Amino acid sequence: RRMQGEEVPFLRSMQKSHTRLAKLFHWGFIILYSYGLLKQLNDVSDLEDSRLLTFEVAFASLFLFIVLMRYFYMSNFETFLGARQPVPPIHKYLARMIHISMYVCLALLPLTGLVIAGLFAQGFKDGLMQNVAVSLHEFFASLSYLLISIHIAAAVYSRFRREGIWTAMVPILNEEWVLPNPVPDT
Repeated sequence: RRMQGEEVPFLRSMQKSHTRLAKLFHWGFIILYSYGLLKQLNDVSDLEDSRLLTFEVAFASLFLFIVLMRYFYMSNFETFLGARQPVPPIHKYLARMIHISMYVCLALLPLTGLVIAGLFAQGFKDGLMQNVAVSLHEFFASLSYLLISIHIAAAVYSRFRREGIWTAMVPILNEEWVLPNPVPDT
């Protein structure tokens, strides 16, 4: 049994943090995603403006490129990088599934946007195909809100448990490496 404030030897060897590039991908993407939310179109007919159509295609392409770069880069790291205690296999599985789901969703979001733009450019300004593309785009946007909310809730939960995962990625409110009052596993 540990005494309050006592350092645990295996924790020293597990002190890891994400690279600066990983943090840049993570936090930079949040800015890009937020911008995408703020600038979203009210109606597909807004794409009548050819400059806006070109901008939307460029933005969606950049968004997709960054999602793919981030996925391939981040796949080189453990899901629970920075954990100071063994992570139950079910937690690893759930976290992995949420992360994969976020990447798939965040890739399909700009892809459906590009389909909408492509259909519009080909003259399909409404109708079944455009309605299906818009519905899929809206679905992936809503799903991204849910998945990101789960991701944030898990990060906050981990922070309160002082597991070290928060500190590996988040630049503020870092945890101490010494567990002053460890939360017992349940």
